[in-house]
Amino acid sequence: MVALNDTEATARRNSVPWLTLRRREAIEGWLFVSPTLIGFLIFFLGPLIAVVFYSLSEWNLLSQRATYVGLDNYADALTANRDFWHVIRNSIFFAAGLVPLNMALALALAIALCRPGPGVVFFRTVFFAPVVTSAVAWAIVWRFLLQGEAGAVNQLLAHVGIDGPNWLREPNWAMVAVIVTRVIKMVGLNMILYIAALQAIPRDYEQAARLEGASGWQIFRMVTWPLLAPTTLIIMVITTIGSFKVFDHIYLMTGGGPENGTLVLAYYIYEQAFEFFDIGYASALAMIMFVIVLALTIVQLLLRQKGSA
Repeated sequence: MVALNDTEATARRNSVPWLTLRRREAIEGWLFVSPTLIGFLIFFLGPLIAVVFYSLSEWNLLSQRATYVGLDNYADALTANRDFWHVIRNSIFFAAGLVPLNMALALALAIALCRPGPGVVFFRTVFFAPVVTSAVAWAIVWRFLLQGEAGAVNQLLAHVGIDGPNWLREPNWAMVAVIVTRVIKMVGLNMILYIAALQAIPRDYEQAARLEGASGWQIFRMVTWPLLAPTTLIIMVITTIGSFKVFDHIYLMTGGGPENGTLVLAYYIYEQAFEFFDIGYASALAMIMFVIVLALTIVQLLLRQKGSA
């Protein structure tokens, strides 16, 4: 009798289909996420592992010979190469100029254009249009506009009695010119994010503050700005990361000059890899940039948590 029951139990287990509802749902879930997962493995994780490997080697792109050198590339960049620290200073100066200017201008435009009114849609389109404009076309146009006496900007300044500099050929002005043109191009994206955040704030808060006698500036400082903190953090992180990745504007407008005045880290990595063909050293620089951006992002997140505590 016991043997018969064991036989029946075994037959019952064998009769259960392998593709149960739970397993089918799991397979369907993996199939849905597989395009993103495959893209992550191929275009992010794979290249990241390759860059780490290359950074530990001395690999010349022309000879295609790779020699393992350990941390020598990192040591050379951090201790022996004076150009590296000059590039880091340029990158920090670029980010320190671009991020606050971009965020302040985006917030001002968002406050002005967040509510329906005559011409609001038109001006939103005008300020957002540069975001979807080709970066190459944008940089080339501004390179012509910012020429010396022949440039349109200096010609306009001459009409009001101002002798404009040769913006892209003078070390003191080239970085400023690149920062401003980059801000004008990308400010529309942050403007849209701020507009969405402002429109999500309930009007009841503002009305209650006005009933208490608060002025417009007090409402912004005590009500609106704290409620914008999550959006501000996201914008700050995105803009900071983007400032360290800027390459096209530098390449097309100044080429890192004059006198290496606009030589930022992203362009310096390109220069080492595809002009001097030192893939190993360029990979080490890329890993250093990754660590810098990661550290800045973590610091911003910590400051946000500390401020909201």
